[in-house]
Amino acid sequence: MRPETQNGKPDSAADAEILALMAMGWTLIDGRRADRLLALTGLDADALRAGVGNRAILAAVLAFLADHEPDLVACAEAIDSSPAALIAAKENLSR
Repeated sequence: MRPETQNGKPDSAADAEILALMAMGWTLIDGRRADRLLALTGLDADALRAGVGNRAILAAVLAFLADHEPDLVACAEAIDSSPAALIAAKENLSR
């Protein structure tokens, strides 16, 4: 299920979480990108597993993507979203 967006932004906190979870899945599929996520965020595999429902962890994954535009764009395309929606989701989850 793709979350609803209006003006390129998630309609709700739940939609922001769904986008973040989809982005997390996309990020972790590639071993090198996953290693980079862990190295740059200071998270480990256990923290990611435990943080699946944690807004701060989800926001950290989106911030990781936002800091590297090629990954942000590729992720958005892969999950049928937009970079703007991912950034809006990060902002929503960071509140």
